[in-house]
Amino acid sequence: MSASAPSATSIYRHAGFTNFLIARLLAVLATQIQAVVVAWQVYDLTREPIALAYVGLAQFIPMLVLLLPAGDLIDRFSRKPILAAAWGLSTLCAAGLWWLSGHGESGVDGIYAVLVVFGCARAFSAPALQSLLPQIVPREQLAQALAANSMLLRVASIGGPFLGGLLYAAGGGELTYAVCFASLGLGTVLLLRVPVARAVAVAVGGTIWQRFGAGIRFIRSRPIILGTISLDLFAVLLGGVIALLPVYAHEVLNVGPAGLGALRSAMAFGEVATGLYLATRPFDAHVGRRMFIAVAVFGAANLVFALSHWFWLSFAALVVAGASDMVSMYIRGALVQFSTPDDMRGRVNAVNMLFIGSSNELGEFRAGTAAHAMGAVPAAVTGAVCTLGIVALWSRLFPRLREVDKFEEASRG
Repeated sequence: MSASAPSATSIYRHAGFTNFLIARLLAVLATQIQAVVVAWQVYDLTREPIALAYVGLAQFIPMLVLLLPAGDLIDRFSRKPILAAAWGLSTLCAAGLWWLSGHGESGVDGIYAVLVVFGCARAFSAPALQSLLPQIVPREQLAQALAANSMLLRVASIGGPFLGGLLYAAGGGELTYAVCFASLGLGTVLLLRVPVARAVAVAVGGTIWQRFGAGIRFIRSRPIILGTISLDLFAVLLGGVIALLPVYAHEVLNVGPAGLGALRSAMAFGEVATGLYLATRPFDAHVGRRMFIAVAVFGAANLVFALSHWFWLSFAALVVAGASDMVSMYIRGALVQFSTPDDMRGRVNAVNMLFIGSSNELGEFRAGTAAHAMGAVPAAVTGAVCTLGIVALWSRLFPRLREVDKFEEASRG
């Protein structure tokens, strides 16, 4: 770490940053609770791995359709109201799931319908969030803000799944979704209190297709951005195991909803422990090489999880996967932000979120269909091996990314 780096606490002195963190913490907490309970409910109702694939697909399709228009909108209008509106729609989705738990039929069609709407909200909220943070803190403290932000979000990622499992065991879907509704609503109110340095984004001319084209050309001209977001896309798309956790909890490890919540929290536990370190000791050297190493460790840890039939070994493997993912996430986020001018952030972050959404939601579909075809364990093993292959291939395809030393170098392409 550079000796000139800002103090560990200075980032919290900026007006609105604490409110921003708390608001996002509440939103992620609600989303994580909702995710684990929806997965458990759907699998409990169907006992079909393919049903879990449809959970991811229902959220991914609207994101695929809306993310690029959302990025264009974010570059032309004030970002905070767009984010608040998206969170408001997510709050209504939590209310819909709450109502379905008490009045819906035993099928899953209503759940899928709500998840489609939730995917629409995420298409706007995800790039708006990434584009808003640089308007709250100065550039020289952006890397530290990203580390602190990621760490606190992972606190929610630990507490959310674990709390979701406990709430569902105690009061079923009605209690759980009521908590999600309250958390999202409060997060939206806090967000409205956050001041930003520039409330209206820089004006962008041309037609919407011309603006899309400019954003795509910019990303293609920056191998650091393209390599960073595509590495994450394929590594998680092919190697992620989160979608298979309900199957492992039911049939491989023989644990109930609380055990599933613990497994969902394991990766976040590793992420938080690493995030705490990064928030106080952010590094800025050999960042490209470190990112490739972190993704390789992520794949190896997922391979251990895939082969394990012991709960605590599985838990430990997911902790290691989470720790390595936090290092990768910290570097990826900083590289993309340092590489992107403010008037392009909405479109670049929309493409980034599209890649992340593809790796997560479409990755869930890939995992579910693969588990349906060959079984959960072979599907998880194959995915982890593919992740290691992607790391080796991308290291050769993007040498400029591998050789990046300091974050500021990313601004030079």
